[in-house]
Amino acid sequence: MFETILDEEERGQVGIGTLIVFIAMVLVAAIAAGVLINTAGFLQTQAEATGEESTAQVSERLNVISQSGVVSDDAAGSGEKGIGSLEFVVASAAGAGNVDLDEVTVELVGTSGQETFQLDESPPATNEIFTKAGDSNVLTDNSDRAEVTVDLESIPYALTEGDSLTVTFTTSAGASTTTEVRVPTTLVGDNGDSVRL
Repeated sequence: MFETILDEEERGQVGIGTLIVFIAMVLVAAIAAGVLINTAGFLQTQAEATGEESTAQVSERLNVISQSGVVSDDAAGSGEKGIGSLEFVVASAAGAGNVDLDEVTVELVGTSGQETFQLDESPPATNEIFTKAGDSNVLTDNSDRAEVTVDLESIPYALTEGDSLTVTFTTSAGASTTTEVRVPTTLVGDNGDSVRL
């Protein structure tokens, strides 16, 4: 069963061959481990970034506290009574970080078509934080409130009696808030009066 090797030179060569194979196996295992560790590190970094972005898309959004409109006898040149401008009071959602209103995108979708613009485009939009002093347009706290005005007549966008309009506010993080504006079938009020929508 066991063969006796009498030649001493052959005995040494077998040992060196085994050692070379062992070292090669260790090197292959080390390279494979290095690749696995690098891949795991990359995946962890990517998962953390994805988690942060997902959290921002859910939490860093605006809440619409109230919405109203200003009556116009000639809504956007349509010759009909309607809404000349929209006014929203907004706040940052619970758990949101700082929300820069100048980077918020507004999308209007209704019977007069679709319009998209940012809140720093004047006209049609203006925004002002009225709960704190200063020129900053950044909501830093959940108690901060801002008035956002959308001048429909400057676009022009006709919003007449009985119409409905979907307004979507999208922050720079990609979080969206959608609200629906419904104009009463009979607007009570004179030109320039404010009505709750």
